Amino acid sequence: MESTHHTGAVSPPPVLLDCDPGHDDVMAILTAARHADLVGITTVAGNAALVHTTRNALITVELAGIDVPVHAGADRPLVADDVRDATHVHGDTGLEGVVVADPRRTVASDDAVEFILSTARSTPGLWIVAVGPLTNIACVLQRDPGVARVIAGISIMGGGTFGNATPAAEFNIWADPEAADVVFRSGARIRLCGLDLTHQVCADGEFIASLEGVGSPIGDFTASLLDHYAQRILELTGEDLAALHDPCAVLAVTHPELFAFGTHSVRVELDGRHTRGMTVIDNRIRNTGDVEVAWAADAEQLLALIHDAVASA
Repeated sequence: MESTHHTGAVSPPPVLLDCDPGHDDVMAILTAARHADLVGITTVAGNAALVHTTRNALITVELAGIDVPVHAGADRPLVADDVRDATHVHGDTGLEGVVVADPRRTVASDDAVEFILSTARSTPGLWIVAVGPLTNIACVLQRDPGVARVIAGISIMGGGTFGNATPAAEFNIWADPEAADVVFRSGARIRLCGLDLTHQVCADGEFIASLEGVGSPIGDFTASLLDHYAQRILELTGEDLAALHDPCAVLAVTHPELFAFGTHSVRVELDGRHTRGMTVIDNRIRNTGDVEVAWAADAEQLLALIHDAVASA
């Protein structure tokens, strides 16, 4: 697959972004709007409650002048009764660290699943990029399993060989393991950007300052967001690892040549006392499974593409 944002000669791939904004989700929205043919956004509860993640998506598209519909989706996991969030990282609103007025934009519907289904059926070559819990996507695949063969693929930010929500589990998978299990077993082409990859792509002080240097409202907005996010991660972990997780799953579709992939069998642990939500990646012999796992990337180039997305908004 060729790069899609150089000369304009290659059409960018159509992308539907399923997200739970979330500081890094904002960067994913901007990145998708710049480097993909973004056909719509769906929201799911995850980093914060659905009412907040949906509001944050609307705020972002309004600030950046992105003319795509936003559809609200699942407010709780597929099966589990406990709703899990990441408000300890992103704050109660999901965008702690900035104060913005309520958006004038409103949701196109509260039926994300139907929007995803109809878009998948009507958009040749569609990639679904899922950067939150996989509840909406699992509901789509349960309603119409044939969608797995119609779409180009699903690019997921999630999983890895270690965790952040627990020692074994990454947050997006841990928040709804049953949904993730449905997706990984669906037969769809899956591209996975887990923590092994996303921890290589971090917003440091220099990158945040470069966003301030853009000299636009969206530049100031994203710089403030990431500055707060970086400080919060430092407080929680003691490490300067403000990883830009979610834009990686977008760029894995638009600029796959910047990534090193291996194909592996991946399954989701549902029952383990200490490992529920873990992605079990068979790494014994590479290139024997059906999930394209991103292990490394040109982080400098990815950060440049994310910066370009902010600068052009």
